[in-house]
Amino acid sequence: MDTQKLLKSYKSGERNFPGMNLHQAMLRRADLRGINLEAADLSGADLSRANLSGCNLSRANLTNADLTRANLENANLSEVNLIGADLTRVNLRKTNLNRADLRTAILTSATLVGANLSQAEISGADFRGANLHNANLIDSNINEAEFMGVDLTKIIITESELTGEILHIGLSHTWITWAGSC
Repeated sequence: MDTQKLLKSYKSGERNFPGMNLHQAMLRRADLRGINLEAADLSGADLSRANLSGCNLSRANLTNADLTRANLENANLSEVNLIGADLTRVNLRKTNLNRADLRTAILTSATLVGANLSQAEISGADFRGANLHNANLIDSNINEAEFMGVDLTKIIITESELTGEILHIGLSHTWITWAGSC
């Protein structure tokens, strides 16, 4: 199915498109609220400014996709591949990113308030200026991630994740909820 057929089917009420091949699809500004694209191939796709709130992208491949300013609030992105994706200014509020692969992804100025990043691979990701207020980072790999200017207020994290990387940015005004005992 090509992009135009997908949009036509979605407009007529269809929401289930699991495993679909949308490699390099042009879906800029598309309104796809509540769509099911579980295990779909969206690598290299342009989803900038798209409304994907409440969607299911679990196990999807979004390698090198452009999600700039997209709305993914309350979406299911568990086990999604976002390696090298551009998520600048994306809305990931209350989004499930459990076991997501965000290596080298760009999340500058992104909103991740209340997001679940437990067991996520975020090494090398750029979170500069992002808001991770009340985000769950339990068992995430945060090595070499960039957190300069990030709101980490009330993050949920285990002691083992609190490495020198996080300490360098300063936690003087940050409340941390420990997932285990200290």
